Amino acid sequence: MSAFSEAALGALQLLVERDTVLWAIVARSLAVSATACALACVAGLPLGAWLGVARFRGREGLLALLNTWLAVPSVVLGLVVYLLLSRTGPLGFLGWLFSFQAMVLAQTLLVLPVITALTRQLVDDAERRHGEQLASLGASAGLRGLLLAWDERYALLTVLIAAFARAISEVGAVMVVGGNIDGFTRVMTTAIALETSKGDLPLALALGGVLLAVVLLLNAGIAGLRRWRDRSVAPAVVSTLQTAGGRLSAALSVGVQGTNR
Repeated sequence: MSAFSEAALGALQLLVERDTVLWAIVARSLAVSATACALACVAGLPLGAWLGVARFRGREGLLALLNTWLAVPSVVLGLVVYLLLSRTGPLGFLGWLFSFQAMVLAQTLLVLPVITALTRQLVDDAERRHGEQLASLGASAGLRGLLLAWDERYALLTVLIAAFARAISEVGAVMVVGGNIDGFTRVMTTAIALETSKGDLPLALALGGVLLAVVLLLNAGIAGLRRWRDRSVAPAVVSTLQTAGGRLSAALSVGVQGTNR
């Protein structure tokens, strides 16, 4: 039997037997990523919506910085957070280094630009289509951003799912600030790297399978949201067109009758 077959059988056994170590790592990883995405949404969604409608001097430079933040390697971001949380750092008094909170902070900073940039793009596109009409009704930039973000809520759900997938598959930042401590800060990605180097391939493969399953479910969720949005929006559009057509026909009939008289 090959090494891969042995590792696959061992991984399947761990999954079937519900190994406590395995599922503790999975639960910790999901908790860190979910908390980080929730915190990033609190700041990223309003900021992205505002940037999508606001027009001010220096906006292009701010967007350039935001796009640069998107490309920062996760390990570099982890190094910055490590320096901030170290004993001599400005946030050292918190005592968060090598803890759950440190990993949440690192992943929050990692997905914040993703949520902000994608939200900004969605709202900016919606502003080009409907912004002038809302502005003519007296809506301020902030109100327009909120209204347009709500109008694009289905697309924003896709953004959130993509951000969660980015967070849960990250390894560099959480390795640096979390320390990969067994039972405390070990998550799926860091555990896969460690167990592979130790030669514990069944556990590494089992964690990899769970991670792939999570990412697959997220992608399936994105596809499902798109289909549901298309099915729910299309009837509404047809109904609106039919209503508008009926009103137009009635108006034309009234106009013809008036002309005949």
